[in-house]
Amino acid sequence: MKKVNPKSGLFKVALLSISLLLMIAPQISSVLPLMYSSFPGVSRAAVETLSTIPNIGIVIGLIISPFLIKLIGTKNTVITGLVIALLAGTYPMYATGYTTILISRFLLGAGIGLFNSLAVSLLSKFYQGDELSSMLGFQNSMGSVGAAIFSFCVGLLAVNGWHATFAIYLAALPILLLFGFVVKLPSQSQTVDTEAQPATKEENKINGAVIEIAIIMFFMYVFFMPMSFKLPQLATSQKLASVSQIAFVSSVVTLIGIPVGMCYGLLKKKLKDLILPIGLFLQVAGLLAIAYAVNLPMLVVAVIVLGAGFGLSVPYIFNWLDEAAPKNSVNFATTITLILVNIGCAASPTIVNWLGTTFGGGTPRSDMTMAGIGMAVLFCYSIVHYFQLKKKHN
Repeated sequence: MKKVNPKSGLFKVALLSISLLLMIAPQISSVLPLMYSSFPGVSRAAVETLSTIPNIGIVIGLIISPFLIKLIGTKNTVITGLVIALLAGTYPMYATGYTTILISRFLLGAGIGLFNSLAVSLLSKFYQGDELSSMLGFQNSMGSVGAAIFSFCVGLLAVNGWHATFAIYLAALPILLLFGFVVKLPSQSQTVDTEAQPATKEENKINGAVIEIAIIMFFMYVFFMPMSFKLPQLATSQKLASVSQIAFVSSVVTLIGIPVGMCYGLLKKKLKDLILPIGLFLQVAGLLAIAYAVNLPMLVVAVIVLGAGFGLSVPYIFNWLDEAAPKNSVNFATTITLILVNIGCAASPTIVNWLGTTFGGGTPRSDMTMAGIGMAVLFCYSIVHYFQLKKKHN
C-alpha cells in the first residue's frame, strides 16, 4: 500500500482511531444488574468486579508495553494489543462461566494497556507545536466519542440479553485493519518528516516533572471518578432522577468532552498555561454543584461544567508531559502517568468513601463534597504552578 502522508486526514483518523477504545472497558457496567442472576453462586460485589478488573489489566499492559516495544516494535505492540482486546472483549458473548469471563475482562484491560500510552505518545512522533496541541485535544475527544458510541450501543444491544452487549468489542476489528494498513511508523534511522530531527533510541527515564504530573493525574482521577460510581446513588437517594435519566446524565460528561477537546488547540493558543487552573476550577464547581443539586436541570448543568473542566485539564497535562519528559522518554513517561491514572481510578471508591465517612456523614452527598474539596486542593496547586511559569517566562 502506498505510504500515507502524516498530514493527511486519513492518517490522522487512523492514528486517533485507537483512542476510541481507551474508555470502552467499563461501558458494559449498565447491564451488570442483568448479570446477577446468571451467576447465582457469585456475590453482587464480585459480579461488579467485572466492570473494574480491566483497570488492573490496563496497569499490567502499561508495564509490559515498553518491554514489548523493544522486543517487537511500536506498531506490532499496538496491533498485539488490538488483537487481544478483540478476542478477550468478545469472549463473554458466548461464555457462561464467571471465572473465565473475569479472566477475559482482565485480558481486555491488558490489551488496551499495551497501546494506551502509545495513543498519546505516538502523536509527538509526527506533530509538534500548535498542531500537536490540536491533535492532543482530538485524542482526548476520541476517547469521549468512543465511550458515547459504545454506551449507546450497549443500550440497544441489552434487549437481546447481556451476552449481546459484549459485541461492542468487535469495534477493535475495523480499527485494527485501519491502523495496520494506514499508519507507517518511522524506523530508528528515518526522520519523522522532512522537517523533523533524526529519530533516536527510546529511553526509559523520568524526572521530577514527570513524577509531579503523574501524581497530579492520580489525584485528579481519584476525585473525578465519583461522577461514575457515586452519581447514581446520589441522584436516586435525593430523588433527582430515575435510573434511565441517570444514564442520560452520565453520558453528558462524555459528550461534552467532544466539543471541548476539538476546541482545545484554539483555547490553548489563546489561554496558554491558564488552561489548567480554569479546567480544575470548572471541575471543582461541577462536583460541588452535583453534590448540592436540587433538581434534574441543575444536575445536568453541573455535569456539563464538570465535563468541560475535565476536557480542558487532561490534554493540557499530557501536553505538559510531552514538554517536560526527558528526551526520547516520552512514551515511558506517558506509561508511568497512565499507570497512576488507572491506580487512581481503582482506588477512587476506597479513598472517596473513606473521606466521606471520616469528614462527613458517609452519604453520597458528603462523598461528592469531599471529591470537590479534593479537586479544590489541586486547583490551588494549579494557581501556584501558573504563576511559577509566568515568572519563569518573564
